[in-house]
Amino acid sequence: MKDQSRIPTNKVERATKFVATGVKIGGNYIKHYAKKAMNPDLSREELHKDNAADIYESLSELKGSALKVAQMMSMDKNLLPRAYSDKFQMSQYSAPPLSGPLVVKTFQEYFGKSPAELYDTFNLKASNAASIGQVHEATLKGKKLAVKIQYPGVANSISADLKMVKPVAVRLVGLNEADINRYMEEVETKLLEETDYELEVRRGTEISEACSQAIEGLIFPKYYPELSSKRIITMDWLDGMHLKEFLATNPTQEIRNRVGQTLWDFYEYQIHTLRQLHADPHPGNFLIRPDGTVGIIDFGCVKEIPEWFYHKHFALLNPRNLEDKDKILQLFYDLQFLYPNDEPREKALFFDIFVEMCNLLGRPFHTDTFDFADDEYFNSIYEYGENLSRMKEIKEQKVARGSKDALYINRTYFGLYSMLNELRANITTHSVFKTMTI
Repeated sequence: MKDQSRIPTNKVERATKFVATGVKIGGNYIKHYAKKAMNPDLSREELHKDNAADIYESLSELKGSALKVAQMMSMDKNLLPRAYSDKFQMSQYSAPPLSGPLVVKTFQEYFGKSPAELYDTFNLKASNAASIGQVHEATLKGKKLAVKIQYPGVANSISADLKMVKPVAVRLVGLNEADINRYMEEVETKLLEETDYELEVRRGTEISEACSQAIEGLIFPKYYPELSSKRIITMDWLDGMHLKEFLATNPTQEIRNRVGQTLWDFYEYQIHTLRQLHADPHPGNFLIRPDGTVGIIDFGCVKEIPEWFYHKHFALLNPRNLEDKDKILQLFYDLQFLYPNDEPREKALFFDIFVEMCNLLGRPFHTDTFDFADDEYFNSIYEYGENLSRMKEIKEQKVARGSKDALYINRTYFGLYSMLNELRANITTHSVFKTMTI
């Protein structure tokens, strides 16, 4: 993949790139409808592929928050047409990397020294590159290190980028603008935190220490604050395979289950004990070893769970509560699924929709064990999402439904469910609600 020698950093350059991409997409639609006039049975698959390629090319050159939003959307296989999902998944660990001179310039800016002056060896060619930064291999005093470097201008362009990417998200995802506005506020807050590498080192150290003592089978890197800064992180290099590489080795069901159990326990401990979690659960952030141990990297996106929200949100997933209509109704009001000024017809419609959603998404919590190889379960989730996306009442909603605090919790669980499904893992879910009073 060709290296980038520079990244557009000012608003005019970045806006121009967005406009040029919009022109390309418009041209793709013109070509599609011209072909469709000759062939009425023509599907939109080619149009989706052309648009996905053009959008990804543009966002990967811009880097930053726009590319991160594409990555987030790709994790939900029901959110976008497959052509977009497949293309946007590349942003998880294979975006075009920065060139060597730009890497050296970044070190000079934050340390006043080149990488060669700080490490015994430093590979100027990136090992992988994602939406916010890229990783280089280095050594120092016999230790193999991973050095993460943030792309220039990412932190300063977040707000402007999100305003420009919002119309694209509205069109691709089909959500109404009220939903997009509420969730964009939460996304912007998290992205600003994600560009603060000093915060990431503190959070990564804190969560790693807590989880490594409580859960077997997890491997975390050690961070080196003296070789880290606002835009650069130095940590231990972790060996391991990404999920698809691991699955290609044809691991036994026992190992698959072990990996799945470790991932499940990792997230349950963070949520129910720490009240904060690693909220970026795409496969690029997990390194799996042949013995089933799992390396966890990248604590840039951490969601701190408000205590009030924790109790009300998980009360919705408790099967005991789903039989109590009055209690569920109050929880729906508290969590902004319903509003006091809803018309009776709206209230009845959305009450039924959200009860079914809670039943469906909470099913793994309702039993002692759960088989994530159950494709029928996942197909029912996708089918339910497709049905909702076609509902006129949802498309025409003028208010956002659901607390913004749920965005990263739901994203995390969906990413976790997807990985466990790919692993075909059968795990113990502990029936967490048996010991919880919520």
